[in-house]
Amino acid sequence: MPRPNAGLLTRVAIAVAVIALLPWVVPSFLVFDLIYVASYAIAILGLIILTGMNGQISLGHGAFMALGGYVVAVLAHSAGWPYWIGVPLAAIASGVAGLLIGLVALRLAGVYLALATFSLAVATPSFLKHYKSITGGFDGMSLQPVQAPAGVPLSGQQWLYYVAWAVAGVVFLLSALLVRGQFGRALRALRDNPIAAVSFGVNPYFYKTAAFGWSAVLAGIAGGFYAIPTAYVSPDTFTSALSITLLIGAVLGGISTFWGALVGGIVVEFLPLVAQQINAAAPSVVYGVALILVMMFLPDGIVGGLLRLTYRFRRAPPQPALESSTPSAAPVTVGPQSRE
Repeated sequence: MPRPNAGLLTRVAIAVAVIALLPWVVPSFLVFDLIYVASYAIAILGLIILTGMNGQISLGHGAFMALGGYVVAVLAHSAGWPYWIGVPLAAIASGVAGLLIGLVALRLAGVYLALATFSLAVATPSFLKHYKSITGGFDGMSLQPVQAPAGVPLSGQQWLYYVAWAVAGVVFLLSALLVRGQFGRALRALRDNPIAAVSFGVNPYFYKTAAFGWSAVLAGIAGGFYAIPTAYVSPDTFTSALSITLLIGAVLGGISTFWGALVGGIVVEFLPLVAQQINAAAPSVVYGVALILVMMFLPDGIVGGLLRLTYRFRRAPPQPALESSTPSAAPVTVGPQSRE
């Protein structure tokens, strides 16, 4: 297994330090928004593994987020279970659902898979509204606000911020370890040349289903942290637009790198807020324009464009050939010496 280089470790250390310090230097409302950034980043990471690395296009990850969010909400509302139990169970439930959908997805590819998963995202809100006795129907479900443990000098919001980003760090690390070995090589081989991959012994049924299951696990975790900050969930929280938003965030951030998940989460959370300052109906227009511009000028996403720009600046210009400053020696003629 290749070892991470010093530059990568430095970037990770800087990111961890910035995330740790932000709650103490930004207003409280921004801390609230940054919890959602962590949720979006976790969900987009699943899309990067599924779509960016394996080539399976999913427009239904909002449904897995809904499943994770409602598992946490139902357990907290009906059984009084704390979120730190609900989130792992949400991951398990979403993972099982992802494996089942992944088995169906084996027969579909490209736009057909995208439409099939999008139908799942469209049907999810109606499903949640129908089973009112479990999900609360149109009215949704209210939760108790998160409080910091006794003796911890943090507000409930700050505590939830650190928990969300700690979980994000763990799933990013696990995903990195997962794709750096044989699993990641198999996913990329199936994406680039499935016929050649199968001929070399790669089992597409196992790896494609596993990729769908792991991405659903991440979406379920993200759904839990999507519901906890506001202490409320409803079917309208997880509309089909959420699935499209996640894919847009992956493309804008950079669908070929894990850093794209972090940047995509920031873009998805703050781009609509900035657009609303311009016009209340502008977020959709801004999303469309941003997506077009990125595809035209940054086909690898924001992170990919920054990496290319950094590489160009770091490359040393070619050095001109050095000319010798000493005069060339006179040619030596070899011949019989004259005798005096």
